[in-house]
Amino acid sequence: MVTPARPPDPARWLLTQRERGNPWTRVDDGHASGAAWSEGNEVRPLVHGATYFAELCERLDATRPGDLVLFTDWQGDADELLTDDPADTVVDVLGRADERGVDVRGLVWRSHSNATGFTSRENAMLGRRLQERGVEAILDMRVRSGGSHHQKMVVIRHRDDPSRDIAFVGGIDLAHSRRDDRDHGGDPQALDNMPDEYGPTPPWHDIQAAITGPAVHDVETTFRERWEDPTTLRRSPIILIRDRLRGLDTTPDPLPAQTPPPPPVPGATHVVQILRTYPDLRHGRDYAFANGGERSVARGYTKAVEQACRLVYVEDQYLWGSQVGDVFTEALRAHEDLKVIAVVPLHPDVEGLNRLAQLEGRRRAMTAMEEAAPGRVAVYGIENDQGTPIYVHAKACVVDDTWATIGSDNFNRRSWTHDSELSAVVVDTAGDYARDLRLTLAAEHLGRDPDDPMTDCLDTDDMFATYAESAARLDAWHESGTGPRPPGRLRRLRPPALRRATQVLASVPYLLAHDPDGRPRPMRRRGVF
Repeated sequence: MVTPARPPDPARWLLTQRERGNPWTRVDDGHASGAAWSEGNEVRPLVHGATYFAELCERLDATRPGDLVLFTDWQGDADELLTDDPADTVVDVLGRADERGVDVRGLVWRSHSNATGFTSRENAMLGRRLQERGVEAILDMRVRSGGSHHQKMVVIRHRDDPSRDIAFVGGIDLAHSRRDDRDHGGDPQALDNMPDEYGPTPPWHDIQAAITGPAVHDVETTFRERWEDPTTLRRSPIILIRDRLRGLDTTPDPLPAQTPPPPPVPGATHVVQILRTYPDLRHGRDYAFANGGERSVARGYTKAVEQACRLVYVEDQYLWGSQVGDVFTEALRAHEDLKVIAVVPLHPDVEGLNRLAQLEGRRRAMTAMEEAAPGRVAVYGIENDQGTPIYVHAKACVVDDTWATIGSDNFNRRSWTHDSELSAVVVDTAGDYARDLRLTLAAEHLGRDPDDPMTDCLDTDDMFATYAESAARLDAWHESGTGPRPPGRLRRLRPPALRRATQVLASVPYLLAHDPDGRPRPMRRRGVF
């Protein structure tokens, strides 16, 4: 077990204001001199969409006149249920709040066309349905060409009781397929564009962080900076005219004045840092709050992984590319006892040439890590008890049981440079937040009860071995096709075996469409974030 001899120093693990590299943001204005984090917070990991949606619905229904609700969404479905009650759709829960006198504001990514595999129709429907209910939900396309607003957050501020304020940050959209639970039977309201391997109701593994304390103010500031940014909401005059003809609101109204941060949570020991990605927009345009972009997600991961000595545990949708792999390979070479465990989807969520492009990105990262540290890197997929692959959409990382993050960002260059992203990092100065998160996730993947003591995973080396043994048993069972199914959900993954010609062919869409670079050119040339 990685237990620091003394409380971890946040300045060692977290970015300072200068290291954030964005003097235009005000997200750190209320922090101590030079610090880019807040103390006195409590963060609860909400594993699974059903867990998150149930709490979100309860919290939204408890809001009162004068309260403030802010949200961003990459993909949204107006009819997605937050609970089993048919009255608890996304649009109904948010609409009820607004009709009670709550000030509800939303930024929904406009999205690329459905014809290209995205959700412009669904996102526009969500925006329109919310506006019909009185919610000011704006379709936001202030992105780099080919990019997206990938942040997923909800902030609830209470006018009469700031101690109840809360922010939700993570990988879970207000969309179909997200409301799955620990059994992973899938959300009955399923996406219709997932590959056949995932079945009619794709099992979905995801995580959201529930934050209370002063860090809520930092998440709120992130929303406000986007809402108040003067950059035009879209570049196409045709889309602007079409929106106006449809009667859509295209001008964000001023927000009420921001209130002070919520009070510290009594006895709370979670130091929280909010990390973001914003691209360099180019062409004479830029964010007023991030001139040239912000890459604190990439910088935060890099600083934390550089400290790693025992175990980096990752759950991620992608884990792509040589540049991301380099962050791990440098640490693996520097620390001969360091190990890496990654849990990713068994299969990409696309087919055809796009699937080959994603496999090429995976091959680059996995190959680089395994060559740098043979026997110290293990990558797994997961399946449910019926043998259906579980789509891993979680974006979480635990470093040496000290630094832990839950966010919207993936381990790829796109998330680190090109799209908007948001992540919440926790360093617990007097507790076991990071270790507990690691063990909670391990219990599920090993098929254990939630209250299992997990004695064979407390030590990080033991967990590396336990994962390997569990996956080996399940893989052998699949190969033999006989006997009772062993417990656990882990399946071992190896670097995809792509022919050289396929690698070359797949590299074009991989580099241009799947994993583009949103850094200013001087940074690209220097290879820095």
